[in-house]
Amino acid sequence: MGNTPQDPQIRALVALSQRNLSRRTVLSAAGALGLGGLLAACGTGGTGGGNGTAAGPAVTDISASDPSLNWANWTLYLDYDDEKKVYPTLEAFTQSSGISVNYAEDIDGNDTYYGKVQAQLKAGQDIGQDIFTLTDWMAGRMIRQGYTQALDLENIPNSANLLPSLQDVDFDPGREHSLTWQSGYAGIAWNKEKFPKGLRTVADLWDPQLKGRITVLDEMRDTMGLLMLNNGVDISGSWGTDEFHAALEVLSENIGNGQIRQVKGNSYKEDFISGDAIAGIVWSGDLVQMNFENNDQWEFVIPEAGGTLWSDNLMVPVASPRKTNAEKLMDYYYQPEVAAQVAAYVNFICPVTGAKEAMEKIDPSLMENPLIFPAEEDLEKAYVFRSLDADEESSFAADFQDAIGA
Repeated sequence: MGNTPQDPQIRALVALSQRNLSRRTVLSAAGALGLGGLLAACGTGGTGGGNGTAAGPAVTDISASDPSLNWANWTLYLDYDDEKKVYPTLEAFTQSSGISVNYAEDIDGNDTYYGKVQAQLKAGQDIGQDIFTLTDWMAGRMIRQGYTQALDLENIPNSANLLPSLQDVDFDPGREHSLTWQSGYAGIAWNKEKFPKGLRTVADLWDPQLKGRITVLDEMRDTMGLLMLNNGVDISGSWGTDEFHAALEVLSENIGNGQIRQVKGNSYKEDFISGDAIAGIVWSGDLVQMNFENNDQWEFVIPEAGGTLWSDNLMVPVASPRKTNAEKLMDYYYQPEVAAQVAAYVNFICPVTGAKEAMEKIDPSLMENPLIFPAEEDLEKAYVFRSLDADEESSFAADFQDAIGA
């Protein structure tokens, strides 16, 4: 990363980016680092389970003759015009590049998506997507198993606008296979009208008034991270099976007694909107969008004991025949003006240098939005879920899946 920066925040983020951290979780427990430090941690990944590798087939790139592209992403993760039923930035990309994009909200959770595509990826087969968007720890697994193609960064000159702390991460040194899409927090939220006293801690979710009206995330590092933090565990530090299982007992008890309605991926939002769920463990930007579309019904907070932070990444699957088209799309989204337009809609943390300044022309009020450009007090409460070795990943994931009945 060159010479050691003199700015103490930058020195801290460089130190973090050289550590082996993990998935939808990230930030130093040692204190607030600011946006750069936050995203340095977001850009690092842990070790995942599984050792199978793809055959690494030779792929013929048909981008020149087939100006199209398939992109799998999470829900509510790209700017959308409700009246015209289009994605404005995608429309603009197609107009400028001539490449049509089939955009699919196909990803509900990292594990569930991996389960759907792993067999094809291992066989070196085209999964029908040219870009998929997965979180650090899963991105690291995909890259390690040979399920992604190396990017030609000469086709993505705007990747230079990725925050310096994200240019080189341990799960993908030199950013040869991935680029950060967005980052965000996992915390707690509730319906303000139906539960007016609100929440401040994860333990508040076990209020009898909320029985059967709680959802929690099926992302192990988010749900278990918050439960462990509530138990006083520094999830970025030294902990092991005892601490994990103590938090797992809390989860199992509240699933078994009916306090928790369901454990879900992105589809938890449907339960909030329908009113079936009143509160739960959620992802930050989702609540902003849901409030915008549903008359500001919910409130999101990072629990008093702390929350987790995550980062998602753009990658090209191993047998995609349109890698050049995918690289053109990636390059387009690393323009600060485009990144700011996306951030203004999704309200997740934007990893593009210059986006905050570009936001002034789009919506100046968002320049100080802490969910896009994090506030110091929030960063102080965001923690790293430490890296897991392969055995821990396999054991903890199996125990978590058993607990949630998956």
